[in-house]
Amino acid sequence: MAQTSALVDALKRALKARGRTYVDVAGALGLSEASVKRLFSREDFSLERLDTVCQMLEIEISDLVQQMSDQQSQLQQLTAEQEQQLVDDKTLLAVAICALNRWTMAEIVAFYDMTEGECFQKLAALDRLKLIDLLPGNRIKLRVAPTFRWLPNGPIQTLFQERLGPEFLRGRFNRDDECLIVLNGMLSKESISEFVRKVKRLAREYEVANTDDAALPLGERYGTTVVLAMRGWQYGLFHPVRGPVS
Repeated sequence: MAQTSALVDALKRALKARGRTYVDVAGALGLSEASVKRLFSREDFSLERLDTVCQMLEIEISDLVQQMSDQQSQLQQLTAEQEQQLVDDKTLLAVAICALNRWTMAEIVAFYDMTEGECFQKLAALDRLKLIDLLPGNRIKLRVAPTFRWLPNGPIQTLFQERLGPEFLRGRFNRDDECLIVLNGMLSKESISEFVRKVKRLAREYEVANTDDAALPLGERYGTTVVLAMRGWQYGLFHPVRGPVS
């Protein structure tokens, strides 16, 4: 399934790069737009349909596979030791996050009011960590895959949960560009698995948008944090009124 998801993600990027939409795909496949959306949602493409869409884009399936392979060969995660280096140096962590969001060195220097020399030192450290390539002219080239993730329960995630998470959740989430949804229910194992799959797909779509919008000027992009979480949980608030657990 992981390879299928990666291939469908590569197809989405190819469509967007060429200015094509689901309507175009629907026309090529002789389907409704709703049916095409279901194909992408379920990641359920036959080889024949995939070939038809590739012909519409004037590429070969092999080109799509090569794009997928190139992305998978990029850095997917840091080690725990590398993440700890970032946690131990908050300036380095700040520069790393800026770099991951496609900021230029000039934008980082202007925003954080640091000298070019200080910024260069931090970027050089990120180069040694293999997060970036620091190119001539202090240009920054990312070495991470679009699917790059911090380690589960690693130093960065722990920092967020212990220090940044409470600060994040103190917001009122009442602006037009904010959203907080808390759902509680009783689901079957099958429904849980399906919902988790959809959450992971939504995360991939966010990364695609983040990558695509990197071409926009910094003034047209806004720092945005999304937390997607799901777990089996009993509210501690209700422990006093619960009966004995069998």
